[in-house]
Parts: sequence; C-alpha cells; structure tokens
Amino acid sequence: MKSNVQGQSEVPGAAGACNTRPPSRRTFIATAAGACGALALWSLGKPFLYAADKGGSTDTAPTVTIVEFSPNGKKTGKVTVPRIVKSDAEWQQQLSPISFEVARQAGTEKAYSGSTWNLHDRGLYRCICCDTAAFNSDTKFESGTGWPSFWQPIARENIVESKDKSLGMVRTAISCRRCEAHLGHVFDDGPQPTGLRYCMNSASLHFVQAA
Repeated sequence: MKSNVQGQSEVPGAAGACNTRPPSRRTFIATAAGACGALALWSLGKPFLYAADKGGSTDTAPTVTIVEFSPNGKKTGKVTVPRIVKSDAEWQQQLSPISFEVARQAGTEKAYSGSTWNLHDRGLYRCICCDTAAFNSDTKFESGTGWPSFWQPIARENIVESKDKSLGMVRTAISCRRCEAHLGHVFDDGPQPTGLRYCMNSASLHFVQAA
C-alpha cells in the first residue's frame, strides 16, 4: 500500500535494489552472477539499468480477454478487446523517454527514482501504454528495494509471464496482456498470503487514485 519507483526486484544486488533481506542459498549464486554486470551499467548513469532478453508471448490472437475495473477498484467483469499493437515511433510519441525505454524496450529504471515506490495512496496502478488495470494499492507493500512492490496482480488475466534470461540468470518477467508492455519481474520472496513479490517499474504504470 505504498510505493513510488519501479523495478524493485528487477536487478538483484544492484545498489541495494531488490533483495534487502539476506538471500537464500538457492538464489545467492544466481544473484551474484548478475550483480557485477548490473552494477557496471549502473555506473554509466543511464535512466534504466538494462534491457531484458525476454522470451516474449507466442500468442498472436487479434483480441485478448481481460478483467476491467472501475476507478474505485471494483471488478466490472471480463471483456474481450482488440490487442494493441503500435510501431516504436508511435509509442515514442505517446510515452516519455523513460517510459518508452522501460515499457517498450524492457528496461529497468533506477531504484528510488520512480514516482510510485513510496506512494501510500489508495487506488489502481494501470499500464502506462493502454490503461489496463494491473495492480491494486491494497496489495502493495514496502519491500525496501526502491521499486513499487505488490504481492499479487489485480487479475491474472491482465498480465503475462515470460522467461527473462538476461543478467546471467532466469527470471520471470511480467508484461501487460493487452499491449505487451514490460512491467517488471516477479520473485518468490514476498509476504503472505502469496509469498510473491511483483517488482514493478513506476515508468510502466500510472496511478489512479481511488475516488
């Protein structure tokens, strides 16, 4: 229920980014492998840390089914809508430079640099590209990573999971179902009841405060 930056667990080990808790033996080796490369990129002072090598979705259907929500977070039902596909030039006209790099190029913003990692207001977090509801502030928690973190998405139908093999490790990337915008990654070190940590990028989401 609080957060204002993006990619909270995007780059484990980078400047204290994701894992502020002691890593398990299972994740320590994988984390260490990617840390050096991530820190090297961090030193360049770029607005994002890396571009993920995602597996991507193989679903090319012209329509998708998502769950819609009212401004106050109430589920209004499932709808089948056209998939949104645009050229890079069109996305660049619509988005800010950092949102384009993160959402359309699978980048990651710096920890503590986003607009919602420390946001505590009640409301919905919607895809910056197509406005699809992705997360509810009710599932937001303080992860200590500098990125907005949630223990579950607002609806499984609204997101897509894919393998990300960048940084010398295999992670699970999260993208928007309707427009395939890169939102962040999910990790298994979150709080109950799910035990998951959806580490998102502020640049990929826009917050709509509850009425």
